[in-house]
Amino acid sequence: MNTESLATEILTTEILRYTAFTSDPSGGNPAGVVLDAARLDEDGMLAVAAGVGYSETAFVTAGDTASRRFRLRYFSPLAEVAFCGHATVATAVALAGRIGPGELLFDTPVGEIGVATETGGDGVGRATLTSAPTRSRPAADAEVDAALAALGWAREDLDPALPPHVAFGGNEHLVLAAATRARLASLAYDFDALAAVMRSHGWTTVQLVWREDGGLFHARDPFPVGGVVEDPATGAAAAALGGYLRAIGEVTEATTIRIRQGEDMGRPSDLLVAVDPADARVRVTGQAVPVAG
Repeated sequence: MNTESLATEILTTEILRYTAFTSDPSGGNPAGVVLDAARLDEDGMLAVAAGVGYSETAFVTAGDTASRRFRLRYFSPLAEVAFCGHATVATAVALAGRIGPGELLFDTPVGEIGVATETGGDGVGRATLTSAPTRSRPAADAEVDAALAALGWAREDLDPALPPHVAFGGNEHLVLAAATRARLASLAYDFDALAAVMRSHGWTTVQLVWREDGGLFHARDPFPVGGVVEDPATGAAAAALGGYLRAIGEVTEATTIRIRQGEDMGRPSDLLVAVDPADARVRVTGQAVPVAG
């Protein structure tokens, strides 16, 4: 697509803006949503995502309304992303607003992602995505040391009960558990250094968590590889965390945990994560509401 054609396609593309994992337009994680992206090539989608400026924009590149099946791709301002949970929730709620609530099936770069949508009594859309099969492995010492150096953290800042892992829930995430809430709240990292570490290992975010109790985690997710300092809500990382907790033996029966994210950056978000030790997939639930462009 030449420059002139690309500019025309971008100008005529309808871009919706939603914020996910909240019912408050000032909270959650904003995502761009393009429900008709069939005309856009990769350069066009990347240009739209860069123009929107959110951590991710989702593009419906094909679909069948009758079967409620759609092809979905995700772009950060810098590159395509294999999977994005908050943009999936946003897209599902936006589609449900057009074609009615119910089950949806998204064909994504990581495989089929089923999403159940509904409208709450308050009129706010809600979606539950079923992740790709999760997996988790202990992080190597060299991986942890490189990440800690870029973060400005020390080994003593980590919770020994929750060992560092690299967990997958559609993308790979380094999971580091802080020993205290204060350590999690104080986040001032070397953007370029952490981005370099993440690129070398193929991590999408570094998921920093603090466990308040067995059912509540607080999280922060630096995302420098996407050109964003921090994500206020990260559905793929939430799925990965569910798989991580199962892998380390913290989940021994079907349970739902809550992740509180974004509060330290003024965009509080709530993610519900359902984990079953008999199922490698994890279900992540959240609301989404439109926001002004």
